[in-house]
Amino acid sequence: MLDDLDLKICRALQQDGRLSNAELARVINLSPAACFDRVKRLRRDGYIRGFAALLDPEKFDRGLLVFVQVLLDRTTQDAFSNFAAAVRLMPEVLECHMVAGGFDYLLKARVKDMAEYRRFLGDALVSLPSVRETHTYAVMEEVKAQVGFGV
Repeated sequence: MLDDLDLKICRALQQDGRLSNAELARVINLSPAACFDRVKRLRRDGYIRGFAALLDPEKFDRGLLVFVQVLLDRTTQDAFSNFAAAVRLMPEVLECHMVAGGFDYLLKARVKDMAEYRRFLGDALVSLPSVRETHTYAVMEEVKAQVGFGV
């Protein structure tokens, strides 16, 4: 069970994962040794899964963000497994979520531009196992993009 100090640690690290232990301890008003032990426990227990750098997609020629609804032609365990395995190998796909509702998967992908997306859609996405239909939503403006969630 997480207490208020654990939650403060998680909030601080979501805002800046590069905080040193001493800086983190100062931010949450705890001794460095106690802070270190708490972070170690949070990592061991799976509350903190890892740390990553946030990269500027424009600098890496990945300026176009798209969301794609994917409907499979059948909803069998094999179809789901084969589709998921194929998507995991696609570097353009940042996230893939199986959803309930009128379609089966929601993908979040980044590519250079619309021409590259058209190639990705035609050469890779629609040729994935069991894909029957896709609907694409190109992002015109990222109003709020947040890593993590409020704790």
